Parts: sequence; C-alpha cells; structure tokens
Amino acid sequence: MFSHGEITKDLSRGKKFFEDILSFTVGPFTLDEIIENRINTINIVDVREYNDYIEGHIPYAVHIPYKEAKEHIEMLDKSKVTVIYTYSDSCPRAYKTALELIEKHYPSVILRGGFKEWKKFEFDITKSDSEDYKESDEN
Repeated sequence: MFSHGEITKDLSRGKKFFEDILSFTVGPFTLDEIIENRINTINIVDVREYNDYIEGHIPYAVHIPYKEAKEHIEMLDKSKVTVIYTYSDSCPRAYKTALELIEKHYPSVILRGGFKEWKKFEFDITKSDSEDYKESDEN
C-alpha cells in the first residue's frame, strides 16, 4: 500500500489520474455551450430524487433515478455521450451510474460539481409540474 507521500511523488500515476478526470468529466460552462450549440450530440441524465428533479433541473435532462438506472438505460441513445449529474461532487450516485452505463457500452461523463455547481453559475434551470411529469411518464 502506498503512503500519501509515495502517491504524490508518483508523477506518472498522478498524470494518468488527472487525464482521466478531464476525459470523463465536463464542467458547467462546457455543458452550457454544448446545450446551446450541439444538444443533439448528448444525453443528459439527472439521477437525483424525483422531488428535486421537478423543483429544477438542467434543460433537456431526463430523470432516471439512481435506483432505477439499470431498468431505464435503454431510453438513452447509445451513440451519444451521456452527461450524468447529481446533487454535488460529494454524492457518488453519478459516478456509480456512469460506471453502470460504461459497463453496458454507453459513453458517459460526469458533470463536475453536479447541480449545485450548475446553479452557482446561474445557468438555465427547467422546472416540471408534477402533474406534467406524471403525464409524460405515462406516455
């Protein structure tokens, strides 16, 4: 097992770690630009709880609760990169969902900072009426 000092001095391991973070995450500014100019190239998935989703979510995001991700993966377009987000970086739900999607060959990335970071920069937020949500869920 590495000690803290050994890990931080392993520059090649550190380089790989940070390259992976940059390759498999997207920041809110980049996501906003993609939504504005290339929304048809991505899926956006909100894995937070239902009440939080209807109170406000990123435009074009579909709600797939974390606990139901395995059952609803097929609703995503496998040819697009899926951007997954949850409350913040301290919540592991997005990471766990991304791992499940990648294991099923869906390219996936995480929104760095989650919904908390999105709101911090005051990007657009869509709210859903719970009745509208239930109607669209039934169709």
